[in-house]
Amino acid sequence: MIQILVDTLLRCSDLALIALGLSMVYGLVKFPNIAHVQYAMVGAYLTYALSAAGLPMALALIAACALTGAMALAFHLLVFRRLLRAGPAITMIGSLALSMLLIAFCQGIAGSFPLMFKLPLATPFRLGDASITVTQIAAVSTTAILLTGFALLLFYTRAGRAMRALACNPALADASGLNASRITCQVAFCSGALAGLGGGLLALSTGAHINLGTDLLLPVFAAAILGGLGNPLGAVAGAFLIALTETLVTNLNFGWLYAKPVAFLPVAYISAASFLILLLALLFKPYGLFDREVRRV
Repeated sequence: MIQILVDTLLRCSDLALIALGLSMVYGLVKFPNIAHVQYAMVGAYLTYALSAAGLPMALALIAACALTGAMALAFHLLVFRRLLRAGPAITMIGSLALSMLLIAFCQGIAGSFPLMFKLPLATPFRLGDASITVTQIAAVSTTAILLTGFALLLFYTRAGRAMRALACNPALADASGLNASRITCQVAFCSGALAGLGGGLLALSTGAHINLGTDLLLPVFAAAILGGLGNPLGAVAGAFLIALTETLVTNLNFGWLYAKPVAFLPVAYISAASFLILLLALLFKPYGLFDREVRRV
């Protein structure tokens, strides 16, 4: 049971920062940015490159985070802001095209084989029947600190109130003296930085590879939709529910169904679990589990 909880927290930390950034941007620009998950892939490759160049891992993660944020801001200014004039549907298609370009670019430079980090070997910590490594503890702790900091910023600072006001009514917020363009640029940078950091932390365990962003596409969007698109903290809750579902699917023993002592579903069924949650959310709660909060904010 403890192992299931640990695996859920680890998977949630993989998804939470990226889903948070996706929902932040959607709340302001009102289109689903498919390329957002590829920012995580770029962040993973940048973290690997900077680490291989000799930077300490912590500095490599911070630098990759900042560079990915700058890239996301550049895409917002040069691509998405222009596409939004034609409507959210055209912008979403443009984000898909950008996503494919990012994959091709990274594959052309880094190749298709995973690039594994050379981390020092360490004995995992034991928590009852569960085990967890120092790297995993650091990743979960970093995610928890950032999520706590974002929640405090969103509800207890002037910048957070401005973000919520702009997400609720952009025209009124702009007329009230808020600089909508500047706030949107800041959020675009922060969302890209969070995605880059999330990708870098994930790559510490899986390596940097071109499918990293594509593998995250369904669970991240499912988490954002489940929590209510435009509700950043709801997206974090959605990430936890998706992580819990995926963990249960692959860790529960279904042997009693087949009259066998042990029968587990293959890891490939993780995607099926995300599809199921996404479908049910769209059917019964299309505005997400926290739809009231989305409409209020």
